[in-house]
Amino acid sequence: MTGRVLAVVLLVVALVVVFALMRRGWLARQRRQGDLPAPHRSGDLGASIAAADGMYVVTTTAGDWLDRVAVHGLGVRTAAALSVHPGGVLISRRGADDVVIPAADLESVTTTSGMAGKFVERDGLLVLTWRLGPRRVDTGFRVRHAGEQAALIEALLTLPGVRRREAPRGVPDTEPVSGPDRGATTTDPTDPTTETRGPSA
Repeated sequence: MTGRVLAVVLLVVALVVVFALMRRGWLARQRRQGDLPAPHRSGDLGASIAAADGMYVVTTTAGDWLDRVAVHGLGVRTAAALSVHPGGVLISRRGADDVVIPAADLESVTTTSGMAGKFVERDGLLVLTWRLGPRRVDTGFRVRHAGEQAALIEALLTLPGVRRREAPRGVPDTEPVSGPDRGATTTDPTDPTTETRGPSA
């Protein structure tokens, strides 16, 4: 076996081991989160107050934006639309189940620059804090057109009990990188909002 072939074999083995460990960690996370019920998928929410297209980013443990929720498809990033209604929030996801957050479960709204592998410009992500069964969780959404985010926040604040809050301390402005580009905002080529994001719809 030549050195080149051996190197390829070792690389393939290393990749298999890495993916196996990642899968094992994901399954372990799902087991730990087994007490979380599935979110509502539908409901009578009333007429839309405000809506925007964009991306469902992730749902995490409230206050810990690196602790991704792995169950019920809540850890899967998808293109989506978010609409605010008198009865709550509807997140219509492409290729995944919709998420309905009843108004009674909503607590607050804030903005940030990053959650669980998605880092954008300052205040580029809209974050909803809400109760899912026994836990409080944060759900991130990135609007396609930046000007629509303020309208969503304004609509959310009309719902009973929903307040605006400051982002927790310690949240990085960008994803850490090394070298001369350290501190620059990273671009995700799979993000449908990257090229089309503008000041208004």
